[in-house]
Amino acid sequence: MTGRGGAELRGEVVLVTGGSTGIGLGAALAFARAGAAVAVNFSKNEAAAAKAVEEIREAGGRAIAVRATVARELEVTAMVARVATELGGLDILVNNAGWTKPVQPHRNLAGLTDDILDTVWAVNVKGAFYCVRAAVPQIERRGGGAIVNVTSVAAFTGQGSSMAYAASKAALGALTKSLARALAPSIRVNAGAPALAATGFGGWTEAQRQATAKITPTAALPTTTETADAIFSLATTPAVTGATIIVDGGLTALGPRT
Repeated sequence: MTGRGGAELRGEVVLVTGGSTGIGLGAALAFARAGAAVAVNFSKNEAAAAKAVEEIREAGGRAIAVRATVARELEVTAMVARVATELGGLDILVNNAGWTKPVQPHRNLAGLTDDILDTVWAVNVKGAFYCVRAAVPQIERRGGGAIVNVTSVAAFTGQGSSMAYAASKAALGALTKSLARALAPSIRVNAGAPALAATGFGGWTEAQRQATAKITPTAALPTTTETADAIFSLATTPAVTGATIIVDGGLTALGPRT
């Protein structure tokens, strides 16, 4: 199997957090198509994770489902150890797991409770860091590899489901650069910042997505598959590290089309 970009990953092992649905599932399938063994992480939806593993295996790939809540470091440590043991190591980590709770409008400061703030930060920032900290020794043991953090256009626009979510994704973007400096040259670290892909995450309605698509320069919002392709490219392009690719049809970079 060869990936869309032509990369051949046979013999490599990939861990995708939040990999049972949406963008994470798209990424898991993209890596599996390139020949990698894939660990599909989930926290609650065991049925979806099992289905993802079955789909990968039916296509001739190797996959396991691993339950862990990324905000809990002990669970993360156990997850990475299991992946390395059962699949033979770890080469690529995709930090896709995320959490949000819409607080709209953003002016509703009282609605942004400590519970929301703490959970958003615990999953989106600390959780990603926990995964990196656990994964780095395994990746370096294999001679190096790559990490891709999934952020959001909210990190650049200050918009999104809540102010806390936008801030957490901006923090993850900064963490991406710091990690890229710290882990070079053995591990490349990049980020993909998707827009309103139709995943159900964030509570966006179909009407809101259609309205956004109309003003997007490409006249369409990226699909989960297209977003996954960007993640795959970041993980498999040797010359790129410390970068964030915005996957939103050009809306953030160019503004709305008229």
